[in-house]
Amino acid sequence: MTETPESLNFLEQIITEDLANGLSADKLRFRFPPEPNGYLHIGHAASICLNFGLGKKFNAPVNLRFDDTNPSKEEQEYVDAIRHDIEWLGFQWDKECYSSDYFQELYDWAIELIKAGKAYVDGQSPELIAEQKGTPTTPGTASPFRDTSIEENLELFQRMKEGEFEAGTYVLRAKIDMSSPNMLMRDPLMYRIMRKAHHRTGTDWCIYPMYDWAHGQSDYLEQISHSLCTLEFKPHRELYDWCLDQIYNNDKLRPKQREFARRNLSYTVMSKRKLLELVQSKTVAGWDDPRMPTISGLRRRGYTPASIRKFSELSGISKRDGVTDVSLLEFCIREDLNKTATRVMGVLDPVKLVITNYPEGKEEMLVAENNPEDPNAGTHEVPFSRELYIEREDFKEEAGSKFFRLTLGQEVRLKNAYIIKGESVVKDENGNITEIHCTCDLDSKSGSGTEASMRKVKGTLHWVSIQHAIKAEIREYDRLFLDEAPDSHEDKDFKEFINPDSLKIIKEAYLEPFLQEAKLDDKFQFQRLGYFTLDKDATSERLIFNKTVGLRDTWAKQQSQPAQQGNKPVAKPSKGQPQGQRSAINEIQKISKKYTNLSGDKLANARVNIMNLAEGVTYEELQPLFNTAAKKVGTRIGVMISLGVLLNKGLERNAEIDAFIEAGLNDGNELLSEEAKAIK
Repeated sequence: MTETPESLNFLEQIITEDLANGLSADKLRFRFPPEPNGYLHIGHAASICLNFGLGKKFNAPVNLRFDDTNPSKEEQEYVDAIRHDIEWLGFQWDKECYSSDYFQELYDWAIELIKAGKAYVDGQSPELIAEQKGTPTTPGTASPFRDTSIEENLELFQRMKEGEFEAGTYVLRAKIDMSSPNMLMRDPLMYRIMRKAHHRTGTDWCIYPMYDWAHGQSDYLEQISHSLCTLEFKPHRELYDWCLDQIYNNDKLRPKQREFARRNLSYTVMSKRKLLELVQSKTVAGWDDPRMPTISGLRRRGYTPASIRKFSELSGISKRDGVTDVSLLEFCIREDLNKTATRVMGVLDPVKLVITNYPEGKEEMLVAENNPEDPNAGTHEVPFSRELYIEREDFKEEAGSKFFRLTLGQEVRLKNAYIIKGESVVKDENGNITEIHCTCDLDSKSGSGTEASMRKVKGTLHWVSIQHAIKAEIREYDRLFLDEAPDSHEDKDFKEFINPDSLKIIKEAYLEPFLQEAKLDDKFQFQRLGYFTLDKDATSERLIFNKTVGLRDTWAKQQSQPAQQGNKPVAKPSKGQPQGQRSAINEIQKISKKYTNLSGDKLANARVNIMNLAEGVTYEELQPLFNTAAKKVGTRIGVMISLGVLLNKGLERNAEIDAFIEAGLNDGNELLSEEAKAIK
């Protein structure tokens, strides 16, 4: 019987092909290169799992390199948090490196470029430099400093280094091609002046390398074989290679940059700038607020490393940006905790229940199974007495035939205990039920082996003994945003979509005494309620539990989402769309909404991303957007760019297409008319 060949993602295929073409296996080396300007989030977890996963698969080392070239935003706090997150996820790096380790080498190489006539110092304002870059369809204009002599450039750059100039007065630019179709190649910045102390080098430097100059060179110095970046860096690959061309020595390995789709998650934001805004505005309690998509927030909420690694595995590696439904992440933690969490009982909205025929003063210890999914998990004891708390919603004085919990005249089983029957209620002066009186079948104790214990009743309730219950605070978390893509609206601030009910605090819940000894890493299933974990703010005198996730996906039901099979989310992808991801046409609309607010490299990146996404769009999806309102010019530009891609692929022109192009030609927006001219 032949073995089924292993399925490889496209990055694994690239590496396998490189090995087949002569790359020595001992030359393989990967890296995870975070910028220490914020806490890592679930999108970074995908990159961590990818790079360290490749290291494990190919038995190759993986570096942790901090790309710390911007001291105005980077802090040691973030370095420490990143280290902790990676170790918590279960990975260990080979070498810990910093781009700041290479400041001298980068500076020396920059000097060599100036001497070779390939770099120059520019004294124009950032705004003027950006304006001279041109547009994606028109060439740039050369800087008046472009032909400054080598001697003068060397002198100016030396004076920049020695701190003679204020920030913003001069920059060092590479001299490449101001008419390149790739705007990133139009004399990009290499160095800028920043009078900020660096978290590692202090005040040794007042000029700092730009990312594009530092990144590839750092890969080269560390001899990284495959530099894996997210798709927004695809337009940067040409510049990455140009920079390497300037320093490459044939005796060394030349790094190869390749790109994959970043991990976006529905009902949240993944921009570190926006996450920082949530923290600074006190919308959340900090980077580790359990509503945040940060790894530290997920950890505090009760997510496990195994669940996040599983989520990354199921989400897969793609060549196209998309949005993964948050319900897939929730599915992964449910699946993991179902296998590992200890079953306990807690009552969050208590009402008193009195078993009138159970002897007063009597108490007994009942046996509760810790986890039915794990035969080796053992048991623990739960105290039982005459007076209990049950959930208020588990009782109705009058109920229909489909209500299988407690009501008058109907029997239910108390979990691990007895069968009881509702007899009467006690109410206060406002008609609210304060006590439920029941009788108990004293021969029906669970596990006793009696005939009565084998009787079947339709409902089972959780409970706690009032005499033995411990009090706790419960924090129930929901999704932080009500909108699936809160930062995709060009006319609204993303914080307008904050869910006002994302945190509900229950001050007085009652739990079985077994939970008094709970520890931070312990995971519990409060039976019939969900999965919970102890919060870091808890003390022995003040227990606080965070709700990780419910037992099933109730959000999908509330939002009229597609039906679920079991608890696993079922996506309905469009043609060519990876499961669990938003369609390419929706991604194009999202990017396009902000298009007219962009300039320079960001504008170029947006155009390239739209063109890449358009490869997966059909004319039937695009045509309805021809009628987009004139004021939504960003969307119309995105449609025009996408239409150009489809026409280049062989789409036949028709009257609708001609009319849309003609409208673009006559539009007052220069970007739109230029895209229409490119098609015409």
